[in-house]
Formats: sequence, C-alpha cells, structure tokens
Amino acid sequence: MSVAEEMHALLTEAFAPTRLAIVNDSAKHAGHMGDDGSGESHFTVEIEAAAFAPMNRLARQRAVIAALGDIVGQRVHAVAIKASVPGA
Repeated sequence: MSVAEEMHALLTEAFAPTRLAIVNDSAKHAGHMGDDGSGESHFTVEIEAAAFAPMNRLARQRAVIAALGDIVGQRVHAVAIKASVPGA
C-alpha cells in the first residue's frame, strides 16, 4: 500500500469525510530538503468533514496529524492540510 493510500484509509476511518483528496507533491520537491528519493515525501491533504465543525483551523490540523499517526514527520517530510466543513 502506498503512503497516499494509507493516509486515505486512516483519514476515512477517523473522519468519514464528504470529500478527501490526497495529492502527492513530492515531484515538486525533488532534490530539496526532505526529499528522500522515495517519491512519497511531500503531500497535500484536502479534507471536508462534519467532524471539523466544532474545531478552529489549528484544531483541525492537529486532528488530521493525530489521525495520520507516525506518517507525518517520520515517514513523510511535509503535509499541507486544508481541512473544512461541508458547505463552508
């Protein structure tokens, strides 16, 4: 299973999102700091879920990072997070 597929499964289980996109941005960072040559070092997560309604932007990002476990910071160098609620 790729890192993107694993991220998708973890976030789906944690938040039951109405929209989820995992974009692999690693090619844009080839040769830069954090590029480990795996092709899975940098990602953008776009997630929309009702579970985020009571949370501010920082709490949403922390919740996503927590749901991803050891992926962020250990297996992946960087993840940009765009977390929103449906209809917002």
